[in-house]
Amino acid sequence: MAKGPLSGVKLLEYCSFVTGPYCSKLFADLGAEVIKVETPRGDEARRRGPFLGDKPDPELSGLFLYHNTNKLGVTLNLDSPTGRKIFKKLAAEADILIEDRPPGEMAGLGLNYEVLKQVNPSLIMASITPFGQDGPYRDYKAYCLNTYHASGAGYVLPANSPNAEREPIKGGGFVGECDVSVCAAVSILGALFWRNAGGSGQYIDISKQEAEMSLERMNIVRYYELGKSPTRVKINRLRDTLLRCRDGGYVKVVVHPDKQWQGLVEALGTPEWTKEEKFSNHKLREANFDDLEVRLGKEALNYETEDLFFRIQAKGTACAPVCSAEQVFKSPQTKARDFYLEIEHPAAGALMYPGLPYKLSRTAPSDNQGAPLLGQHNEEVYCHRLGYSQQDLVKFKEAGVI
Repeated sequence: MAKGPLSGVKLLEYCSFVTGPYCSKLFADLGAEVIKVETPRGDEARRRGPFLGDKPDPELSGLFLYHNTNKLGVTLNLDSPTGRKIFKKLAAEADILIEDRPPGEMAGLGLNYEVLKQVNPSLIMASITPFGQDGPYRDYKAYCLNTYHASGAGYVLPANSPNAEREPIKGGGFVGECDVSVCAAVSILGALFWRNAGGSGQYIDISKQEAEMSLERMNIVRYYELGKSPTRVKINRLRDTLLRCRDGGYVKVVVHPDKQWQGLVEALGTPEWTKEEKFSNHKLREANFDDLEVRLGKEALNYETEDLFFRIQAKGTACAPVCSAEQVFKSPQTKARDFYLEIEHPAAGALMYPGLPYKLSRTAPSDNQGAPLLGQHNEEVYCHRLGYSQQDLVKFKEAGVI
C-alpha cells in the first residue's frame, strides 16, 4: 500500500460507485490502509465505462480504477450471518468505517454504529446518504443528478443562458459526488484528530444535499438577503466572458472589476473602441454587454489561443484557455509539477493517473498501487489477518459469503 502521513490509520470502506470510494481514496493515497468491502457482484462502478480498450470488463473500468487506488479489496455478502460476523471482525480492527447504504439498512443488518461501537469503542463511523439519516426526505432514493439539483447547484447552470427557457444542467461528470467526498473526508479527519487527542469514537451523518449546499452558499445567501432566487439568465457575463480565437480555441477572461478590464484592454493593444463612453465603467459595460461581446469577439479572432492567453495574463488579468483533455494532459504546468503518476495494475497494466493536487514537503506519499481486482485480497485479509483457513475460504465461496 501507499506510504504517507496517514500510514497506520486503518479504514474500512463499504461503499459503491463514486462518493464513498473517492472519500476513502483520499485517505488511501495519503497512506491509510483501506480495506474495500464489495459484494460478490462487485462495486457498481466496475460496470460503468469508460473501459480500457472499449472492452466491457469489471477490471478495466476507468471509473473504478481511478477511485480505488491504494486499497485492499475483499468480497463479502452481508446478507449472510457469516458475512456479518466477518464484517464485525473487520470493524473491530478499524479506526474508520465509511458506508453509503440507505438509512436503516445497516441497522437492519445489525451493523449500525450502536452495535459496532460495542466491539470497537474508538471507531469513527461515517454514513453518506442522499439526504441524511433523518428529516422528511430521509428514505427518498436519489442518484447524483438528483442530489446535485436538490442542492440548488444546478439551478444557475449554464450561467449566462440567453433566456429562462434553457433548462438547467448539472456540473460535468461526477463533480457533485466528489464534492461530497471531500466534505466527508474533512469531517472524518476532524473526528480522527479529536479522538487521537484524547476523545472517543463517534458517528458522522453526512447528507449529500447539504454537502453540495455548503459549496453553493452564495446563491442561498443571495436568496436570504434579496428574497429571490438567482437566475441563470445573463448572469456573470463580465466575470466569465468566453472568447473564440483564430485557431478555433477559446479563452475565458474576467473583465470585472475595472482593473481586470484595463489589463484586457492593454493586452489587446488598446483598440479605439475601448475608449468609448459606453465601455468606460463596469455598469456601462454591463448595460452594453451585447455590443461589448461582439467587439471582443472580433479582437480575439486576431490571435491564436495560447498567444491571447499569455498576453492577457501578462497584464495581470484573470484568463485561462478552455482546455481539452489532450491539452490538459500535455500542459507544461502539470508536467513541471509531476502531477501525473504511472501506476501498475494487474489487469489494466501501467496507466497514468491524476496525482495529488498538493505537495507535502516532509511526508510526500509514495509506493502507489493500482485498484484491487474483485476479491484480490480475500486470502490476505481473511486468512492472514482474521485467522480463517484456506478451507474456510472455500466454504465461504461455496456458500456465497465471499
